Amino acid sequence: MKTFLTRSVLGIFFGSFLTIITIFAVVYFGKADTLDSGILVKNAVGTIFCGWFFTVTPLLFENERLTLPVQTVLHFLCVSILYFIVAFVVGWVPFSVEGFFSTLGIFVLIYVGLWFAFYMYFKNQAEKLNEELKGL
Repeated sequence: MKTFLTRSVLGIFFGSFLTIITIFAVVYFGKADTLDSGILVKNAVGTIFCGWFFTVTPLLFENERLTLPVQTVLHFLCVSILYFIVAFVVGWVPFSVEGFFSTLGIFVLIYVGLWFAFYMYFKNQAEKLNEELKGL
């Protein structure tokens, strides 16, 4: 529970940080003098919620009763369903079949790339630990 709360706070803070960076970018690069408060709040809440669930859902990988494929499928389903709900509600993705499938394709490519990178990182860490244990 402590890990869940810690990750929740970190995710909310990270989502808030991304919101501020996005606002700065829109104002600076978009040359916007004013921002619509309704759109700003909707996007901020969406980004903060995404920050939260992207930091909390990896807890699935710490459940040792589940195999890695089951952990991966559950994690993918959780983040993709939550992301697409937020993306459709906020308006990041057009609510259409074409919008869904094009975004899903990009989402899957990014997910697979990140999953593979983390897999290789943790595999390398395990190999280092095993080598250190052999040296004892």
